[in-house]
Parts: sequence; C-alpha cells; structure tokens
Amino acid sequence: MKNLAEMPKPELIASLRRIEIAFGLWIEAETSKIANPSEKLTEHQAAAHCAVDGCDRARQRIKAGIELLDKDSMAEEAFRFANHAMSQQRVHTIFSRKVRKKELKPEDGTSAVDLPENRSWRLFQLAFILLNLPSLTNLHDPERSHETDAIADLLWFATGGGKTEAYLGLTAYTLALRRLQGPINGRAGDHGVAVLMRYTLRLLTLQQFQRAAALLCACEVIRLSNESKWGTTTFRLGLWVGRNTTPNTLSTAAESLRQGRVGGRPHLGGTPHQITSCPWCGTEIREMHLRVYEAPSDVGRCVTYCGDNLGRCEFSEAKAPKEGLPVMVVDEDIYRRPPALLIATVDKFAQMPWKGETQMLFGQVNGVCSRHGFRSPEIADANSHPARNRLPKAQTVPHGPLRPPDLIIQDELHLISGPLGSMVALYETAIDELCSWEVNGKRVRPKVIASTATISRAPDQVRKLFVRKLEVFPPQGTNIQDSFFAIQREIGQEHPGRRYLGICAFGRRYPVAMIRTYVAHLAAAQVLYDQYDSLADPWMTLAGYFNSIRELAGTRRLVEDDIRARLRDADQRGLAKRRVRAVEELTSRKSGTDIPRILERLEARFNQALEAQRAQERKDGKPPSSTTPYDVVLATNMISVGVDVDRLGMMLVAGQPKNTSEYIQATSRIGRSSSGPGLVCTVYNWARPRDLSHYERFEHYHETFYKHVEPLSVTPFSSRALDRMGRTTQCQ
Repeated sequence: MKNLAEMPKPELIASLRRIEIAFGLWIEAETSKIANPSEKLTEHQAAAHCAVDGCDRARQRIKAGIELLDKDSMAEEAFRFANHAMSQQRVHTIFSRKVRKKELKPEDGTSAVDLPENRSWRLFQLAFILLNLPSLTNLHDPERSHETDAIADLLWFATGGGKTEAYLGLTAYTLALRRLQGPINGRAGDHGVAVLMRYTLRLLTLQQFQRAAALLCACEVIRLSNESKWGTTTFRLGLWVGRNTTPNTLSTAAESLRQGRVGGRPHLGGTPHQITSCPWCGTEIREMHLRVYEAPSDVGRCVTYCGDNLGRCEFSEAKAPKEGLPVMVVDEDIYRRPPALLIATVDKFAQMPWKGETQMLFGQVNGVCSRHGFRSPEIADANSHPARNRLPKAQTVPHGPLRPPDLIIQDELHLISGPLGSMVALYETAIDELCSWEVNGKRVRPKVIASTATISRAPDQVRKLFVRKLEVFPPQGTNIQDSFFAIQREIGQEHPGRRYLGICAFGRRYPVAMIRTYVAHLAAAQVLYDQYDSLADPWMTLAGYFNSIRELAGTRRLVEDDIRARLRDADQRGLAKRRVRAVEELTSRKSGTDIPRILERLEARFNQALEAQRAQERKDGKPPSSTTPYDVVLATNMISVGVDVDRLGMMLVAGQPKNTSEYIQATSRIGRSSSGPGLVCTVYNWARPRDLSHYERFEHYHETFYKHVEPLSVTPFSSRALDRMGRTTQCQ
C-alpha cells in the first residue's frame, strides 16, 4: 500500500499491469483446458466457456481501471490517497490492538508494526478496487448510471478473507476523488455523504464502525497535512442506528453521559460511548472523554476525544478541541453535518417518510448555519445566534443542494432476504432516486457494491433489490480450487484451517450431552494451557452457538452450575481442574452500552504471567492492570457475521442451525488466524429428525456445504409487501 502511494507513475502503472497480464495468461490456460480430454470438460463446454468469458470480462475491467490511472491524473491522485490512507489504517489498527493488549505503549509509536506485511493488499482486494475505478470516476459510466444495464459488483469471498479492506479502499478513493473534482453542477464534493454503508445486524454494524474509524482518522491526518489540496472540511464517520443503541438527540446524549458518570445505567435512549479505545493510538476511551456541546449556545456536537490525557494523540482534546475523533453517533449531529462515510442498519431507512431530516443525508438542504451546520425546512433553528462561549456571531445563509452519495455498500448481502429483503427492496427504490441527480442533462446513479461469503441465486436477488445486473468477483474458472485470486491450500502447520466434529449421544438426554461436551472441551484446553501457556490461548475461550435465546439461557444456567462444579473434579477424569471465572453472552438482550465492552474484552488473551500479576494485585488491594479474559461466551446468530476476533479457536454448536449459510458464517468466526487450528463441535439432538439427518451425512455435508446454501427470496412488489408498505410509499 505504501509503495503504491509513493512510487513514480511509470513504476506504478507497470506494477499494476502485471496483475492484468498474469490474469490474462491464466485465462488462456483455463481456455485450453476446455478442449483437453484429461480435464473431463467435454460434457460441460457451455458452462466452461461461460465461466471463462466471465473471467475475461473481469480482466478487461481491471485493464480499464489501470488505463484510467495512466491517463487521468485526478484518478491517480485519488488512488494514491486511498493507498496512503489504507496503509495508515492497517498499521494503526494493529498498533492500537497491541496497545489494548498491553503489548505496546502509546508512546512507543508505530515503528514496530509498520512492516510491509502489515500494510499490503491481497491480490483480490487490489483487483476489485481497480475494476471499480472507472464507474466511480466517470459519473456517466454505463456500469454505474444506465437505467437497466448498470452493474452491481458482488465481492464473493470466504469469511475472514479481507472483504472489508477491499471496500474500505474504494471508500477512501471515493472520498478523495470528490475533494479533487470540486463543484459539479454547483454541488461541491467536500460536504455531504459520499459513501453509504449498510448492514443488517447491530453487532456487525458496531464492529465495522470501529474498523472504519481508523480509516477516517487516516484520511483526516492526510487532509490536515495538505488542506490546500484536500480542503478544510473534516472527513467524518457517522453511525446511524436505532435509538436503543445510539441517542437521537444531543440532549439525550448529554443525559446518558450524566447518568453514566454518577454510576447509573443509561436509559433507553442509547449511549454515545460506542468506541472504547482510540482507533489511532489504542488509548482507552471512557465516558469522561466524551463531551456534548449543546446548541444553540455552543456548536451542537457530541465529541469523542482520545483518552490520551497528555495530548500526544492527534485526536486528543489538546490537539483537536471540539472535534476529537472524526466520528458522529448522534442523529441530530449527523443530520446537521452529514458525514463523508455513513454506516447504518437497513431498518433505519424506514423512518424516511416520517422524519424529514433524513433528506439531508441525500444532499437536500436549503441553508447553512456557520455554527450548527446545514438546515432543511424540518430543522428548527433561529436564523442568527449572538456571540457566546468564545464563539463569534452566527448567521444562516441560503445554500443549494449537496452532492448525494456516490457509493452504496451493502455488506452481508445474503441477510437481505425473506420479509426483510422485500421491505428493503421497496425502500431501495426511494434510496436510488434520492441518490440520483442530473449532470449535463444526464441522470447519474450511485455505484452499488455488495459482499458476502455465502449466497445462492444472487443475480435474481440483486435485480429485485437494486434494479442492476450482477457481476461476481472473483469470477470462477473451470476449477473451484483455483480462481487465480484465491487458491485452496492443503491443511498443514502454516495453514492450520478448521476441523469439524459431530457428537450425537443416542439414548442420553440432550442437557447431559451438552454438560459433558462443555466439560471435556474446557478441561482439555486447560491441559494444553498448563503445558504450553499462551500458545493454547485460541482454545481457552469457548464460544457457544445457539439457535434460540431459550436454549442459550438453559445452557448458561448449566455453565454457571453443573459445568462449573464438574470442572473442579476434571483432574479425576484425566483432564485438568479449571475455574470458570468469566461467562458472557452476545444476544439481543444486551444493550448498546454492553456490546462495545464485550467486544473489547473478547480480545483479552490467556497468559500465565498476567494471571499471576492480577493475583498479586488483588492480594495487594490494587486494581487489576489487565483484563480477565472470558472462559465462555454464549451467542445466538448475533455472532454469525462481522465478529472479527482472531484469537477465538473453539466453538460448540447446539444443534444444526436452520440455514446452511448461517452455519457457515457462525462457525467461520473460529480459526481465523495462523496461531492455531479452529475446532468446531456440533452437538446433535438425536430426538430431532433434522439433526439426526445431518449427523448421518456429516462428512459429505461438510465437504460440500457451500453447495447447500439456500437460495434467497426477495419479492418487493408482491401484493402483501405492497399492502404493508402502502402508506409509506405514498408518503415518499
């Protein structure tokens, strides 16, 4: 990433062309296989030619992206900005994680982690960015703005493969390009939402918000180093989710912080404390580091500062007064100052017909206040404000519409299905219209990209959702084990992989089977921990997956009673004694206040030296200097997407999940790092015919479970869906 941002243009173009040339040679080899009898493709020539044609289309689009960088200096500059920002994002993400784990200190700096392997693209990530550059740069590109033939690009890659970095790279490119292009048809690119990123689950949204925060910090640092090029408007990130997670108003945010500081639990209005550590330097952020500057006497902002009290971080209160980290979590603040990148849950858009302020996210404003930001007819604000709190007098002046979003990212596309997908598709009609505008008499539509690891019948779903054709990347060739951008590796010491185990205790009550399975896994992990210390960390936190909260609640009672008691005597069964200190759950019962704290603690590792240190600190009456890691974490499908905790290496699944895609996604949270293989144990209930069927076909099912992913159903214009949406669509 760093080299691509800094190398001379001839070397940059030459290095990128190697991707297209190598891909072309691979396509030629794939084409030659079709006529080769040893490949056994003679009966499948039509399908083989279709696959090769898809690969060649992708190659041509990659080539077009490289040629754009060669000929368009503005695109080249935005591409360099994206690489520079992503390089800083990767380095500071790793650095802040090590600071949180007490492996480094903030004052140590990033030199220890600023290594080429920590800031390098994977091949498919860079290729995906290149093939999307023309449609993001040219407003009238047919792949973007054609009424019927526009393309939605689906990034289809295995879980843990790095899809997030690919579309974060496109995000950085879009942010930079808008600043460089300047005003178009009177709409400036430095204000308004540039990228709209949508998710379906609250936990997934919060995790991606924390990852995207590091990117926006990097963009802001680059902007501050050259304001003449990148403008004076701050790059900001907004979190737009339900009121039970984040506050809707500044007054609610202020009340939530007041309650937290006096020891009470925040009320149902959510909390603005969504980031528990600085994404730039890793310093802990507590509620005391948040400030609410309420309007009209102040700027009308809820600001999150870095917790660095010495003012060394770029986003501490000393260096960034009344700005802090470039994040926004209060709806009122987001409407008045639309962030460059907006992360939202899809259900939040259901309020569009009822809450007029949402139009401001799509650039529909009619004025701007120098103190409080943009205005629309729905915003109640005075036209002038006297000087106060060292702020000058403020005046509202007329302002034309802002530039609407250029890029829409739909992560985990497979979740947009069924009743939810049908409702989302109807709202998508309005969103597409609100994001469209005219330039030189031609309609400009937003670019749409999506990502998933498990999907079936995607072209039909994308057509009904976005009214666009689908292109899947990476395209598959004639062999599923090699798509040029990804190859299937043999399991070994360097690539430990993930092992699946099935248990079905015939004739035994299911709770008894669960108790003994949990005891065996927890005690066996303790044996390894006693012998190998921190090397056994991947298996010391046991993740339990459940199909319902009722089953989870029953198992939690067992963990806190029977399982805990049996572990005290596990050494008599040839294992090891273990004390279960910390048990937690990740379910919808957890509030928006609890989830960031749980995710943060999930990264705490088992280490005998740290355990001894905590024990001594307790004996001395001192507060612990490190966090006690979880022994058991019980979760429902909340954990199945977006939870990226590399250290988790063991999961017990209670019964076969109803959907194969859910099963793949959930179990893929395990074994994501090279520190050790993942172990997934599914405990089947022999009294359930479906569980028994999966147990009997266990080996074949797991060898081919991607082909068992269920096709998606989206029916946005069915009579029942229209009945449910009738009044809403009329309001729109």
